[in-house]
Parts: sequence; C-alpha cells; structure tokens
Amino acid sequence: MKQNSIFTPKTLAAALSSVVALAVLGFSNHSFAAGKLEKEDLKFGFIKLTDMAPLAVAAEKGFFEEEGLFVQLEAQANWKVVMDRVINGELDGSHMLASAPLGYSAGYGTKADIVVPFSMGFNGNAITVSNDIWKQMKANIAMEGGKPVHPIKADALKPVVDKFKAEGKPFNMAMTFPPGSHNVKLRYWLAAGGINPGFYAPPQDTSGQINAEALLAVTPPPQMPATLESGTIYGYCVGEPWNQQAVFKGIGVPVITDEELWKDTPEKVFGVTQAWADKYPNTHLAVTKALIRAAMWLDAENNKNRKEAIEMLSQKQYVGADVEVLAASMNGTFEYEKGDKRALPDFNTFFRHGASYPSYSSAVWYLTQLRRWGMINEYKPDNWYLETAKKVYRPDIYLAAAKELVAEGKAKAEDFPADTGIKPSQNFFIDKIPFDANKPNDYLAKFPIGLKGKQTVSGGKIVD
Repeated sequence: MKQNSIFTPKTLAAALSSVVALAVLGFSNHSFAAGKLEKEDLKFGFIKLTDMAPLAVAAEKGFFEEEGLFVQLEAQANWKVVMDRVINGELDGSHMLASAPLGYSAGYGTKADIVVPFSMGFNGNAITVSNDIWKQMKANIAMEGGKPVHPIKADALKPVVDKFKAEGKPFNMAMTFPPGSHNVKLRYWLAAGGINPGFYAPPQDTSGQINAEALLAVTPPPQMPATLESGTIYGYCVGEPWNQQAVFKGIGVPVITDEELWKDTPEKVFGVTQAWADKYPNTHLAVTKALIRAAMWLDAENNKNRKEAIEMLSQKQYVGADVEVLAASMNGTFEYEKGDKRALPDFNTFFRHGASYPSYSSAVWYLTQLRRWGMINEYKPDNWYLETAKKVYRPDIYLAAAKELVAEGKAKAEDFPADTGIKPSQNFFIDKIPFDANKPNDYLAKFPIGLKGKQTVSGGKIVD
C-alpha cells in the first residue's frame, strides 16, 4: 500500500468488529443478514464516463446475475437528471459524483438523503484548456527536456486570466454540476494559483460567480470538447474520456489530472436513497457485492482485464468512445499535449488502495469544499462534518458485503480495510495545505481564498 493511500490494510476480522461498533452506535439500520432479495429487477443510471466501468462490468461479467439481480443500465443526460430520477424513484440507484449526495444532504438545491455504500473509484479527471490558452500558459511553465514540468499549477494560468480581466473579457470555464467533484476540483486548482473561482449564496444566487475571476458554468460531460472547440469556454474539468478526446481532436490540452491535484480521491460513487436502502436491505447488499467484484476484476493482476474493459466501454450503450481514446488513460498512461504521453498507472483505480471503499475522511473533505465556496453558506461546527459524512457514506454496508464475499471464497480478507474511522492528517495536495478531517474549520481557515469561520455570502459579498 502506498504511504499516501487513505487506508492501512488489516484483517477483515478487525473490519467486521468496526461494523458491529457502527451498528451499536446507531449508524446502521440494517441487520445485514443474508436473506431473500426484496427486489430483483432494477434500473440504474450512469453518465457516459470511463468511471462508470464497475456498473458495466457487473452487468457484462454476470456479477449482478450471480447475486440474483436483473439490472438494466440506462445512460442519463446530465448529473441533475441523475439525482432527480434517483430521488423520485425512476431509478433504483446510480453512478453519482462523489460530493453530490453530500451536497444534497446538506441542503444545497434539493434536500435529500442519499446513501453511498460503494465508491466507483479514485482519480479519473483532468483539467483541459484550449490550444490558445495553453500557448499563453506555456510561457509561464518550467520546461525539462523540451517538455513541461508537471504538475502544472494554476499559477501559470493566472497571468492569462489577469490579461482577460484587464481587457474586460470574461474568462469562461466549465464543470459538470455545482455540488459535484469536477466543480470542487477545478475551484481548488484555480484558487491554489491565486484565481478566485467565485462564490455561491443559495438560494438567492446559485451561479457560483460572485466575485469570480474565472466564470464556471455547467456543461454535460460529453459536450465538453465541442463547447471548447466552439470558443464558448476556454477550459473545463471533466472525467475521461472527454479530456483525451480533446487531445485526439487537436482542440485542447489537459494540463493537470486530479491524481496530481490530490492523489487517490474518490471521484464517483454509487448511491441510492435512504428510503430505498431501508426498504430493500438484502437487495442493497447484493448490489454492493456485485460492484465490489466488478472493481476487483477491473484492477486484477496489474490491470490484465483492462483491454476487455475498454472494448466493453467503447460500446454505444455505455461510453461510446473510440477504443484508442479510452485506452489513452485506462491503460495506465495519460496524454497531455499531443505526443506527450506519460505513465500514470493509478489514473483510473477501481479497487486497489481502497478505491472502492466509501471513506469518511474523503466525505469530510468534500464537505469542507462545499462550505468553502458557499454551497453550505453558514458556519458548521467540526462535529457536523463527521456526522454528515456518516449519514451519507456507509462503510458498514460495504464491509458487510465484503464479509459475504470472503465467506463465499470470492475475495480475500486482506483485500479490505479495517479502519472505518478518520484517517491521519494528509499533506499531499498540490498547494501542500495539510488536511485533518478531525479539524475541518481549522483546515478551511488555512486557505487564502474561500469562506472561513462564521463568514457567509450575502448581497454579493463576503460578510464576517
């Protein structure tokens, strides 16, 4: 296990004691006893992105069927549609942005209780800029052997944004959903380079552009390259294959991946409503088991199954991108500027390093970022962050599914983490600001740009 992984592997026996402890503390409403499935025919949603892979694999490799489930997978138009259809019951569950269920639980937009028993994987995103913006940025980037030195910070973009500002021109960028991980990560990168990405003041102002130097707006993932090519935006943050697509089309350059921004961060999760989880506990457990098996298959034996997975995802009903485009990142490499292909073995991680485990620490981090930009526009005490994380992210369900897989001989006990608590302070972010999930308000106070303490956004400005 890498030192900067959020997990310390121990035995599953210890992990299961954590499950019991969680249940005693009242974090679980499930008995987790193996039993008859309450619902067998299911419909799950997804967005056409590489990291929906566990759903496709669970369907194509028969893992759902082996758990007694008959699952229909259906592509959705955008992330708001995903959340709306899960909440209103049109979908039993879906591929979701890792921070979206947390945002909804905190009351941003539609207040809803979503349960996350499974992380769809780590990393998988990048920030891409147009060829013209890249040309301007390059003058501010150190070179080595004729190639840019990575990671590329937003410091290199700041003079470009300042020039736009001086000329009275807006600097437009795109992300996929306000309470989503692409928005959070793009904002983090920009702010670390001294560029203010703006604030929210819900419910009155949900533009996210209050005091902004870079104007971020929503664009559905598959539409990102075309929107960039049209000149409507100058850059975006999105998951694969839509960054590599810009490279293959010759219209843009990915400048940084989220693996370089904060390595091993959950990017998507699988979520259902709390009401659905309560009504169908055995079905919920069976779904989680199938998804864990899919994640294991995707990362098995040094990615030996990735070629088959890429061909699977290239099908129109899943991602529908060319095999070559999908392979550019799924095979442990990533192409930045055309011809600048580099090894990024963990760019798409589905199981190893605890990638499928729904971690409280990661949930707390996402909540701090929603607070930082005003989507949570009021002070919250430190304990609120962990309480909210525990309400949404459910490692107890994950570990109960793991216990059954081990008992059935389909997994090994040592494959799973034991510690369901908060991880030690982490210090491997691009701006080197250490994150301690036990002290979220202290963490927020360290950022030069962003809400902190009792600050709120009101009347178009930050109020102390």
